[in-house]
Amino acid sequence: MTDIFEIRNQLQQRLKPHRYEHTLGVSYTAVCLAMRYGCDLKQAELAGLLHDCARQYKADEMIKQCQKYQIDISEAERQNPLLLHAKLGAQMASSEYHVEDPVIASAIRYHTTGRPDMTLLEKIIYLADYIEPRRDQAPDLDIVRPLAFQDLDRCIYQVMKHILEYLDQTGGIIDDTTRQAYQYYKEKENN
Repeated sequence: MTDIFEIRNQLQQRLKPHRYEHTLGVSYTAVCLAMRYGCDLKQAELAGLLHDCARQYKADEMIKQCQKYQIDISEAERQNPLLLHAKLGAQMASSEYHVEDPVIASAIRYHTTGRPDMTLLEKIIYLADYIEPRRDQAPDLDIVRPLAFQDLDRCIYQVMKHILEYLDQTGGIIDDTTRQAYQYYKEKENN
């Protein structure tokens, strides 16, 4: 059985204080969403806690760690190595935190890019990362926070739309998986 308190202690030692506080916020929000939608609470709590476990590394070290674990690196990830923290975090959940659940690993893996037809836990972690209480930068939080508790798919569409618009305006790098996920949820929204 996974010791959640031990994982929290390890994360608190490894992450910067603001990242650790964000992690707790994501975990809390994920559990709230899990209660609303009937998802396994322990999976939601663990995935929320571990979603940023690889953020302890700087960009160059993240690339080295991915090479160590033979994790594929896309062109978008080479240009923006911080995107790798999701893939690396999924690996670290198993190798360093002894969480072997593939459902949790997948939720960690896709919490930054999303993907078409996400599982319930993937949706919950994706949104919890965006709406957790300490987030205050997105201009649409007053709309998407309540929407997350009403309609996950519609909320994901709104969040992805906002993120892609922002990245387009700022010249940010957009991962192909994010574009595919956006198209999937856009089609769901328009049908």
